Amino acid sequence: MSVQMTIRVDDELAAFVDDAARAGEGSRAEVINRALRREVRRRAAERDAQIYAATVDPDLDSDEYARWASANAARVWSELD
Repeated sequence: MSVQMTIRVDDELAAFVDDAARAGEGSRAEVINRALRREVRRRAAERDAQIYAATVDPDLDSDEYARWASANAARVWSELD
């Protein structure tokens, strides 16, 4: 399902989107959707980093990290889709 939106963007952002579309990277909508998905993933990664920093021993070889990764893997992967 998709929702049609009308947005205003700065001239340089519009030029970037148009250049990407002309270069064969998809339609304007596809270029914008890809950028928004990337931002969603970036924010999810930032949230995960904050959770990790607050709750897990920074030693990636530790048992604590293994437990955290096992407990959170499904949630982290589902946010990347």
